[in-house]
Amino acid sequence: MIIIAMFVSLLLMLALWLTTSYRDAVRRTEERAIAASKIVASNVSLLDSLARQALQRIDETLGENLVPASVEVRNIDEAVADLPGQVKAYVVDDTGLTLYSTDPMVKPISIVDRPYFSELAKGAKQHISSLLISRLNGEQIFAFSRRLERNGRFAGAAVVSFEVKVLADVWEAVDLGPNSTVSFARSDGQLVARYPLADGPLDMSKYVLFTDYLPKAPDGTYDAISPVDGAHRIVAYRTVDGTGLIALASADHDFGIQRFWRDVTVAISVLILASVSLLAAGQWIRHLRQRDAAQSQLLKNALADNQLLLREIHHRVKNNLQAVQSIIQLQRLPADVQQSLADRISSMVAVHEQIYRHDEFSRLCARDLVASVVEKLVNAYGASVAVDYDIDELAISTDNATPLALLTSELLTNILKYAFADGREGRISIALKAIGERRARLTVRDNGVGFDPQTMRQGMGSRLIRGVVNQLNGTHTFDGSNGTTFTAELDIVEP
Repeated sequence: MIIIAMFVSLLLMLALWLTTSYRDAVRRTEERAIAASKIVASNVSLLDSLARQALQRIDETLGENLVPASVEVRNIDEAVADLPGQVKAYVVDDTGLTLYSTDPMVKPISIVDRPYFSELAKGAKQHISSLLISRLNGEQIFAFSRRLERNGRFAGAAVVSFEVKVLADVWEAVDLGPNSTVSFARSDGQLVARYPLADGPLDMSKYVLFTDYLPKAPDGTYDAISPVDGAHRIVAYRTVDGTGLIALASADHDFGIQRFWRDVTVAISVLILASVSLLAAGQWIRHLRQRDAAQSQLLKNALADNQLLLREIHHRVKNNLQAVQSIIQLQRLPADVQQSLADRISSMVAVHEQIYRHDEFSRLCARDLVASVVEKLVNAYGASVAVDYDIDELAISTDNATPLALLTSELLTNILKYAFADGREGRISIALKAIGERRARLTVRDNGVGFDPQTMRQGMGSRLIRGVVNQLNGTHTFDGSNGTTFTAELDIVEP
């Protein structure tokens, strides 16, 4: 059993260590992803700000009638010169036809079906496109557009487009490891850009980021399967203030917990070594147990003999006390004296009877002891009384058991002799409650005729009560105003 317990303990320790290691690995990956998402958000915010400024400059550069001229093209080129990556600017009229552009490969293509134009035509001031495939060169792009108005009417649109590869530098800078990604999306769930490149446009509005996480917090982390390529990643997201865009940085889950797998290897090695050691220890323990089996049996036999001897001693003491009771009854003593002596000896008999019946040689159950003493007295007097008990589960040492039994016997004897002399139906309640580590409160109450404590005779019973209370380092009080109530606080509880 010891070996099994040790092995189970080792398993629990290793499981706890690996659980902690896994959580630490995930936490470290989350922290790196969070830091990366901040970098992505900063770049997206800068990209948005520069694009809007460039569009405003283009709008200001154009004439009242958006008439193409070489100077405007040159000025537009200058307006986007500070933007990162391969940026192209376009100006289209209200029919969606390109008037002029900084793109040398521009073709006369209508863009009326592109949301970055159609939304402006409907009245939007600005627009950020989702991920697009360029009709000019097939590259993945995204665009920022601005509504152009002349004389209060829609006159066309200014557009700047970026290749998605503009995020390549950001991806390298955050360095989240292989199979990691950086991206950003619109708040409606449309993917705007991702690096490494996605297969194409993607609607993520039903993805957990937009259904579960963003409604609860503007930034955070989650663990999920990518809707783009099905890879398992730890993702950090962050809302880019004032843009309507969500920046994301994700790290490959398996790469992030590589350290955890190294710890698993170490744990398996430790487990194998521990298993071999425990098997060897088990064999040695088995040898020792076989060698000591005979000695253990001898000790068990000796213990049984001692218990039998103690049981016999207490049984003989009980018999001797009962013999003393019989001798007293043969003496020519007043009946009340004989009964008083017999009751006191009976309480001592009850103590020894409890000891040998229950094989409790060092402590006794307070409830069983008190009940035994009370029942013997009630039967001896043939009294028709009801006894209520409220006794805690207290262990009483054998040294304190006899004084407690004598005290209980003396109190019950007085009640049975004097409390119900007028023939009333008697009820006695006995409570013994713990009030400290060693201390308990004994309360004995009856519904009898009561008495005046000032007139109480100082006889043998009173001296016995005081002596027992003092022996148990206690204090006591009597109240005879409504029946009789005896209360004492005693040191009787075995710690």
